[in-house]
Amino acid sequence: MTANDMLRLAIDIGGTFTDTVLVRGDEEILASTKTLTTHANPADGAMEGAARVMAQSGRSLDEISGFIHGTTLATNALIERHGAVVATITTEGFRDILEIAYERRYSQYDINLEKPDLLVPRERALTIRERMSAEGNVLIALDDSAINALLTDIDASGADAVAVCLIHSYANPEHERRLRDVLSAKRPNLTISISSDVSPEAREFDRLCTTIANAYIQPLMESYLDRFATRFAAEGVTCPILMMTAGGGMCTIQTAVRFPIRLVESGPAGGAILAARIAARSGLESVLSFDVGGTTAKLCLIDNARPQTSRQFEIARAARFIKGSGMPVRIPVIEMIEIGAGGGSIAGVDRLGRLTVGPKSAGSEPGPVAFDRGGTEPTVTDSDITLGYIVPETFAEGHISIDPTAAKLALTRVIGTPLDVDGTGAADGVSRIVDESMASAGRMHAVESGKDLGSRTMIAFGGNGPLHATRVARSAGVSRIVIPPNPGVGSAVGFLYAPVSFEIVRSRFSMLDSLDMNGINALFDDMISEAKDVVTQGAGDRTMQTRRSAFMRYNGQGHEIEIPLPNRPLASGDIQPLTKAFEAEYGKQFSRPVPGMQIEILNWSVQVATPNGEIPKVPETPKLSTLTPAETRPILCDVDGTKKEAAFIARDRLHPGQRIAGPALITEPQTTTLVSADFSAHVDSIGNLVLIQNQKGGAA
Repeated sequence: MTANDMLRLAIDIGGTFTDTVLVRGDEEILASTKTLTTHANPADGAMEGAARVMAQSGRSLDEISGFIHGTTLATNALIERHGAVVATITTEGFRDILEIAYERRYSQYDINLEKPDLLVPRERALTIRERMSAEGNVLIALDDSAINALLTDIDASGADAVAVCLIHSYANPEHERRLRDVLSAKRPNLTISISSDVSPEAREFDRLCTTIANAYIQPLMESYLDRFATRFAAEGVTCPILMMTAGGGMCTIQTAVRFPIRLVESGPAGGAILAARIAARSGLESVLSFDVGGTTAKLCLIDNARPQTSRQFEIARAARFIKGSGMPVRIPVIEMIEIGAGGGSIAGVDRLGRLTVGPKSAGSEPGPVAFDRGGTEPTVTDSDITLGYIVPETFAEGHISIDPTAAKLALTRVIGTPLDVDGTGAADGVSRIVDESMASAGRMHAVESGKDLGSRTMIAFGGNGPLHATRVARSAGVSRIVIPPNPGVGSAVGFLYAPVSFEIVRSRFSMLDSLDMNGINALFDDMISEAKDVVTQGAGDRTMQTRRSAFMRYNGQGHEIEIPLPNRPLASGDIQPLTKAFEAEYGKQFSRPVPGMQIEILNWSVQVATPNGEIPKVPETPKLSTLTPAETRPILCDVDGTKKEAAFIARDRLHPGQRIAGPALITEPQTTTLVSADFSAHVDSIGNLVLIQNQKGGAA
């Protein structure tokens, strides 16, 4: 079988829908579908989607040669607090790492401050006598008799899992590994995560939180992944199943079981990978990725076809937009902002008489009122149906029946009556609030990153992204939108373009002008060997690329900047170029470097990945010609609030070079694109929809 004949399957399990895509070769999408997520057993919805795309394409699961899976299960378990009972083990004298945290309040003057829930109460915070120095030297040896006493405390705590985080274990993991081995031998059913494996970096609070989160979801994810793989193997799948990670790469199920924390946000990462590929193909330097599903909206900044990345993010913030109010996790992650605004977001009126939308979602069970699955509270999808933006007969390929009357009645009952408006007015209010929430999140994310949205092109996808794109873009100051083919399953499509990769970050403090070159090069050799072992499990004998970097800062500062390193052993001649590279990047982020300051390095990073294939450029779009569709549908115009007739056309009837003026509804199997009255849309040479704001709603 040639590479062009290979079949690959991607399945993305979200909070509301499960997206499935079948691809032949690199680009040819044979079939795609959306099924409702089955929360009791997510594999059921995944299998339904797989069976559906196989039936559509006339193929069978035993023909699959590549299988990539992403899931929100890890994220949801952490947010909804459905995990193991975890106990922590820290060095004697450091029991209260979680209580002390950063030694500051995330909102200084809030007298009703709600502290983040860090999963482990103080009564399950255990200690053991031992001590390492910051250089990795043993100061106090670990006594095996102390481990026996510790076992009694673990048993009494009722813990199912243990997170071990000893002081300076990133410099020398000997004590953590010894403790893990003894506990595993004496309590084989106990799940154990050690910080020197999960997050071998300085900053004990962040390292402990990451290890706790890993231990908390490890039993759940191990059970789920085993059942998922067994289910598909029984149906004929013989190839390995690779998992999408938060950093935008893929790993094996075995690696995912060891480090399930790396699966958090794996679905949204696939969407960012897709947007980056579209940006590369279209020659777009500055992009805003806009992914809206049934439960959340995700926005990511992409420059030069590379998503913005980070080493840290927070889970389950107590205050949605305030840093420090959540549980910090230090893993490689594509940086994005995610808010509870999706098709299933529930709308209502609060006790002050204000219209509210989200973050609570109806999900797939019971779902929006219009789905007639038991939902009673109106949602964003119910509003879009009432406004005419979703046409029942084209929704979800006809697999889900829609009841517009029920949606409008729920909006009238819950929102219209208290606010003295009709159902359509209530729907319009819900729509405007959720769109402004998404636009505000995008503006905030850009400001925090020191960037501007106005010059960017929005790439919109997800089941609700194309439906809300023009409304959000207008509010965010974005005037150009690209909607790729098969946008409704965009994240799953993105999985298929991700490399098999693994990244390791280790702390080793060094001053730049006095680097121990031999020691750092030996550290890199160990990290590269470890990362290659992980990647080989999923990539076999495929070619691998290595990327090295250092996290540098001025002496005495608290945060670092990532600086690329040469892909070879370091030499004394590299110090001056690295100094210039750091000062240039520092100046870019903070206006100017600080002269005369010493530079220090805290962390060293290695990423090993399979190379991305060559990305073909988009050919020039044919000369545009305006199309006048034969069909229209009534909608409430989102620009002036009046009723208008919108052009109504199936996307597969539009050909490259054809243009349609707004207002228009462009439908396809898994989503609908709303072209607002102040936008026009045309199809480029590879089938992307390009929407441009022209203020008139006519030809641009």
